[in-house]
Amino acid sequence: MTLLAVERMKLFSTRSPWWCMFLALALPIGFTALIAAVSDGMSLSTTQFGYQFGLMVTLVLAALAITTEYRFGTIRATFQAVPNRTAVLLAKTAVVAVLALIIGEIGAFGSWAISTVLQPSSDLAITTAEQWREIAGVGPVFAFSAILAVGVGMLVRQTAGAVTILLLWSLMVESLIALVPEVGQDVQQWMPFVMADHFLKGGGNMAIDMPLGPWGALAYFAAVTVGVWSIGLAVTHRRDA
Repeated sequence: MTLLAVERMKLFSTRSPWWCMFLALALPIGFTALIAAVSDGMSLSTTQFGYQFGLMVTLVLAALAITTEYRFGTIRATFQAVPNRTAVLLAKTAVVAVLALIIGEIGAFGSWAISTVLQPSSDLAITTAEQWREIAGVGPVFAFSAILAVGVGMLVRQTAGAVTILLLWSLMVESLIALVPEVGQDVQQWMPFVMADHFLKGGGNMAIDMPLGPWGALAYFAAVTVGVWSIGLAVTHRRDA
């Protein structure tokens, strides 16, 4: 509990996380409000159209949580005070993941709520398990994404490099890989963020057949994120702080 409290205080001791939290909520909710204000009708899926904006900012927030410590050298003092590096990094990741979960849930339900206010005539009731998954599932996706970002941050140790890898991978690489002749679409369906999107939307409008169901896709996404984090932990143990 002491480590969790320390990591919480360290996370919120700078302005960057606060700005990231604000943007991670303002972007999806504001984008949804804009769509609802000019649209003739809204569907439940449309209320979550902007969740990726919040996800990108959350990836940056999570990466900063670890790379900032390497940038300013505070990670050395932390490891000297607590030689158990695994415990330190688990506490840091847990704090960031819980924060990401909260951001995801507030952003998802906030986007849905603003849509119901601006589009009272649209049928936006959450009645089925699939509809609940599409809204409430955003939080777990954000949480596992934060774990992935911390793992990448442990491997790269530099803010610019970690953020570049995370954003390029999620925004471009997974889309462009489908253009590879013959094997592109087969590989794309196993990409982690494609799986995360499949969990939320059941595949959305993608013209590929997913090999796993929605919950299997979430399990796969979680396994990938934890796998990257575990590699980052192993590398951290081998390197000097």
